[in-house]
Amino acid sequence: MTTLFKILSVLPLWLLHGIGWGLGWLVFMLSGVYRRRFLANVRQAGMGWRQWRGAVGESGKLVAELPRLWLGRPVPVLWEGAHHVEAALAAGHGVVFLTPHLGCFEVTAQAYAQRYGQGAQPVTVLFRPSRQPWLRELVNTARARPGLHTAPTTLAGVKQMIKALKQGQSLGLLPDQVPPLGLGLWVPFFGREAYTMTLSVRLAQQTGAAVLLIWGERLSWGRGYRVHVQPLARDLPADGAQAAGVINQAMETLIRGCPQQYLWGYARYKQPRQEI
Repeated sequence: MTTLFKILSVLPLWLLHGIGWGLGWLVFMLSGVYRRRFLANVRQAGMGWRQWRGAVGESGKLVAELPRLWLGRPVPVLWEGAHHVEAALAAGHGVVFLTPHLGCFEVTAQAYAQRYGQGAQPVTVLFRPSRQPWLRELVNTARARPGLHTAPTTLAGVKQMIKALKQGQSLGLLPDQVPPLGLGLWVPFFGREAYTMTLSVRLAQQTGAAVLLIWGERLSWGRGYRVHVQPLARDLPADGAQAAGVINQAMETLIRGCPQQYLWGYARYKQPRQEI
């Protein structure tokens, strides 16, 4: 499988996205479980056909572009809102970047590492190690690059992230990812209770780090990506549940702005796992 990834990594981005678009629709048509979850999620969010239909193919692109992002040549990246990053880094209290499963979240960390992380302010991204040994080794190798560190979803990983923030560095989290049991709260997401991580809230409140929203828009015809950055619309309340609600609302706003690139097939409303 690693050999296949290496072969695919040399293909142009437009071709990988074309292959991914077809795979996305193939999975949508053949997998009843995936299709029902996808449609249930878009209905919960009140999305119409014209808003979500593009997300079927975009979900396939998300997978097909990984060989190029992990093992291939750098991809073109544009920035919108980079001044928010620069201001937050200059404050010196660290930055917590939050992105939903929207667009290409893999490219956001890479783009930050290339532009800002080469010096004293690298970014650390939270990840859950794969259960497949070949994939775990591939991901570890692919993400090992200057300015980009990884932290596992363990107590040691949390300590690593706190240390990074106290040193004025940055973190990358997906707050719409369902955390293990005991590490979240039930908070509305598009009007339905969803188990929501509190880690991002606790990290920001304990360290005084800035919180920024970030997501990587996938441009058409393989032209690359546009990284969007913006601050939260309001400060995080001291109460954990209210703060998690503010973050969920921020994620909803980002998703409504580009529903055709959200990963609607993600099991956002599933029950949390019993352990990490």
